[in-house]
Amino acid sequence: MKTSSDLQMKLANIWLLLDERTRRLTAANEARALGHGGVSIVSRACGLSRKAITKGIIEIESGIMAPSGHVRQPGAGRKKITDNDTGLTAALEQTIDPVTRGDPQSPLRWTCKSTRALAAELTRQKHSISHMKVAQLLHDLGYSLQSNRKTQEGDDRPDRDAQFRYINTQVKRALSKGIPVISVDTKKKELLGNYANGGQQWLPAGNPIKVQGHDFPHPETPRAYPYGIYDLKQNSGFVNVRTDHDTGAFAVASIRGWWRQEGHHLYPEVKDILITADGGGSNGSRLRLWKLELQRLSDNTGLSISVCHFPPGTSKWNKVEHRLFSFISSNWRGEPLRDYETIVNLIARTTTAKGLKVTCRLDRRKYPTGRKVTDEEMKHLNLERHKFQGAWNYTIRPRRS
Repeated sequence: MKTSSDLQMKLANIWLLLDERTRRLTAANEARALGHGGVSIVSRACGLSRKAITKGIIEIESGIMAPSGHVRQPGAGRKKITDNDTGLTAALEQTIDPVTRGDPQSPLRWTCKSTRALAAELTRQKHSISHMKVAQLLHDLGYSLQSNRKTQEGDDRPDRDAQFRYINTQVKRALSKGIPVISVDTKKKELLGNYANGGQQWLPAGNPIKVQGHDFPHPETPRAYPYGIYDLKQNSGFVNVRTDHDTGAFAVASIRGWWRQEGHHLYPEVKDILITADGGGSNGSRLRLWKLELQRLSDNTGLSISVCHFPPGTSKWNKVEHRLFSFISSNWRGEPLRDYETIVNLIARTTTAKGLKVTCRLDRRKYPTGRKVTDEEMKHLNLERHKFQGAWNYTIRPRRS
C-alpha cells in the first residue's frame, strides 16, 4: 500500500497545475484506489480535508459532477488552523516533549500519548482543537506511534566482540574434535497455579480458559525454576525443573543429571566438555559456588570442563535461549501452569521441525542459599584461566587424589 510520503511525492508534480475541483477529484480517485483507509492517507499527503475527498468520491461514483465554471481565487476558503493560531504547533510540540513538557508530577506527563488528552490540554491552554486535528498535526510534524525497540545491549565492554569471536572459535574447535558443547542457563521462574500465561491457543469459540484476574501471588505460592542444557551437536535439550532456590549447586546438579542420563551415553570416550554460559546468575563467571561444584563434577567424572561466559548483558545470544527456551515458551503459550506435572509434561513434549528433542525431570532436592566458599577452598581448585579474558574463560580439570 502506498504511504502518505509516496503520494506526496507523486502529487507534488501536478498539484499546483490543478484547480480546486480537479484537486478534489484527483485526491478522491487516489483514495478509491487505495481502498480502506485511503481517505486518511490521501488527506495527509495532499492536505485536503477528509470531507472534501469524500465529496469527490461521491461525485465520481454517482457520475454527477459539480459545475466547473466557478473556481475559488488563490487563498480563498477556510484557512488552516495553524494560520489562525500561530502558537499551536509550538504548544503541541512542547506538550509531547518528554523533557520540556512541564512539571514531572503533572498527571499529563503520563497521559499525553493520547490524542484526546493532548487536545484537552491544548484547549486548556487556549488552543481550541479536536483530537482528530491533533493526530493530523502530529503526522505533519513527522511523529508516529512507535513502540520500544530492543537494540541496546549491556555495558559496551572493550573485549565484548572479541569474546564473541573467541567463543565461536572454541565451539567450532570442540565440535570438530567430537567434544560435546552444551549451552546452559536458567529460564525465568514460573508461578504455579491458575495464573494467566502469555500467548494464545486454539480453543472452541467463546470458551477461553478461565484464570485468576490478577498475578499477585502469595509469598508461599510455589514456583518452578527450569534449568536448561542444550546440546549443540545433538540438537537436544535437557531441562531440570527445580522446586527450591536457584543456586550454583543446583546449576551444576542439572549438568550432572544431563551427563548421567544422556551425555555419558552419547559421548562415552570423551575426556573434555565445553560449556557456554551467561556471565551472571547461578552460573555466573564470578560465582565461587559454581566453580567449586564444577570442580567436584570434574573429580567425579574425570572430565576436563572448559567454560566460556558471554559478556554481561548479552545472554540472549546464548544458544539455549533461542534454540530451547523460545520453543518451550511457544509450546505452553496460553496454558496455565497449574502444577509441576503440567510444566514437566509441556516441556518434554516440545519439538521443532528441525528435530529438537527435550528431556525434562523434576528435582525436589533442597539447595540452600547463603553457602560461603572460602579462600582456602578456592585455592584447592584445579582451575586454569585461559590467556584471553581469564575471568570469562577457564578450564577445570580433575584433581589428583
